[in-house]
Amino acid sequence: MPSQTIDSTPDATSDAGGSRQGASVSEINLGVVKDLRILNEDGQVNADLEPNIADDELLRLYRGMVLTRKLDVRMLNMQRQGQMGTFAPGLGQEATQIGQVYPLTSKDWFSPSYRSFGAQMWRGWPIDQLMLLWDGYFEGFAPPADVNDMPFSIVIGSHVPVAVGIAMGMNYQQDKNVVMVNFGDGALSEGAVAEALNFAAVYKAPVVFICENNGYAISTPIEKQSGVDHLVRRGPGFGVPSVRVDGNDILAMVSACSVACEQARRGEGPTFIEAVTYRMSVHTTADDPKVYRDDAEQTAWEQKDPIRRFELYLKSRGVLTDDDITRIGDECEQEVLAGRESFRERSTANPHEIFAYMFESMPPELREQQAEYFERLARKGLSEPNQ
Repeated sequence: MPSQTIDSTPDATSDAGGSRQGASVSEINLGVVKDLRILNEDGQVNADLEPNIADDELLRLYRGMVLTRKLDVRMLNMQRQGQMGTFAPGLGQEATQIGQVYPLTSKDWFSPSYRSFGAQMWRGWPIDQLMLLWDGYFEGFAPPADVNDMPFSIVIGSHVPVAVGIAMGMNYQQDKNVVMVNFGDGALSEGAVAEALNFAAVYKAPVVFICENNGYAISTPIEKQSGVDHLVRRGPGFGVPSVRVDGNDILAMVSACSVACEQARRGEGPTFIEAVTYRMSVHTTADDPKVYRDDAEQTAWEQKDPIRRFELYLKSRGVLTDDDITRIGDECEQEVLAGRESFRERSTANPHEIFAYMFESMPPELREQQAEYFERLARKGLSEPNQ
């Protein structure tokens, strides 16, 4: 897929404002960079663009990516075993997920789409709550206390205007916070996203748009849904500064998103980031990607795996060893298993709640239906919990 490549290489991305080795990410000029990559597939770094991130923070980023993949694999297995509802895996998009929320503070807001559980965990969502969410429990959708996140959106693009509205409210209140919102490449075909980009540009809303371009809107490839091969071209049409980033490069994602957040806090308005990545698994557990893409394409993208790339870089810096990789992997696996056990303790279905969250004051016709439904449950030996 030619549209799914980043043109620059670690040796060639030198048009980023003269950044030096160990540079602050704020020195990357998003107005100059066209394609941003800092790590290539072999973990080799562009020293001119390498951000000055402390070793413990690099390991924290790595652990966040590993935990994301461990949960991804576990949830997919649970769904195949009938222990989980429909699920949207994010295998291969770990750097995109973690990199976009890394610069956010607890006062910032995050408005996620449905393939964002890694970012949600980074923001403070417990694993058992995310499992409840995906298994259809009402309790799973509400953000945890003190986490400024919106519940994820399944309706394509519907959460993007909401994010802009929050950001416009920040302007009215004259605070210096920012809103991060992500969406897939297919969402750019939605009118709501175009309206959101326009409002953000006009009102200088402090919002960062992340288009996670993973190559397919379910089964529709980029070339069949867009007249441009690089979706980053959409942003300037609305007057929004834009940059195309290698979404499998965690350093590039952190750098671009950090700069975009800093600009927003200074009152410079929105930024549009196209994060070029690849969905290495199914769109959802109801999908079969073998119908619309071949194995060779996926094999080629496996060589660009964001976790493998970051491991090679960390090992070259002496920050990570093979023993560390095993240990961190085991720790993350145990954390996911503990979350699964907590989920199982909480996931007790109560069929009497089926009418509970529709209306504050239930209409008479629904009350009649509820009574008939309760009678049927009683005949099956399922009495109301308070009886």
